[in-house]
Amino acid sequence: MAALFGTEYMAAWRDRPSAGGSWFFFNILIASMSLVVVARDGVLFLLAWEIMSLSSFFLVTFEHQKKFVRDAGWNYLVATHAGTACLLALFVLMAKSTGSFSFDAWLEKGVSPFSSIVLFLLAVVGFGTKAGFVPLHIWLPEAHPAAPSHVSALMSGVMIKTGIYGLVRLLSFSEVPPEWGCWILIGIGASSGILGVLFALAQHDLKRLLAYHSIENIGIISLGLGVGYLGLSIHSPGLAILGFSGGLLHVLNHALFKGLL
Repeated sequence: MAALFGTEYMAAWRDRPSAGGSWFFFNILIASMSLVVVARDGVLFLLAWEIMSLSSFFLVTFEHQKKFVRDAGWNYLVATHAGTACLLALFVLMAKSTGSFSFDAWLEKGVSPFSSIVLFLLAVVGFGTKAGFVPLHIWLPEAHPAAPSHVSALMSGVMIKTGIYGLVRLLSFSEVPPEWGCWILIGIGASSGILGVLFALAQHDLKRLLAYHSIENIGIISLGLGVGYLGLSIHSPGLAILGFSGGLLHVLNHALFKGLL
């Protein structure tokens, strides 16, 4: 749907040589996001993750003649690679612990309790940077106003959710996060939700407002996941079901209404 909207939106740039490149990277972004969620190997996952980051960088900087667009692009590139560095450390640690980069091996062998703590912290920072958790959100309010509107819809509605997906998938390879880890997710969710609203209220640029609105909704999703993991940690199935159901339902919910907005 974003692509269909983009055909008319990009008509003004039809004669510009970079217009074809924009559609090339748009398709690459969709393909890489698809590959992220089907990868069953750590190396393939990181490769798809990197392609996703680079293709979205070129989409954000489509109007690179403008200084604020270039600044937003470099800001995004630095932030996303800082997160990727944490993921690289996380995946190497997992491979060292299990002897393989295969997700099946990670699920079968698991990791030690100490490694679980390190894994949790690296996953929260690495995937939280892509998702836009506060205070790792610095790239998001800059990149979304700079990108073409159909790209903003795809990044805000879908791409930042790969951070949520990656966090849930990586945490499934280890023991249930300790209770303090669940409260960290709940705290991140509450702070992202509240601060996202407050920052949005101060915006006059509509796309920047929607960017902070995405940070708020990512906070709501994180809040649900934190409650879900807390339910598992304290052996409360009802709380776990409510938390995960609310959080994961809002992943779909936000993707739909953010694209419409």
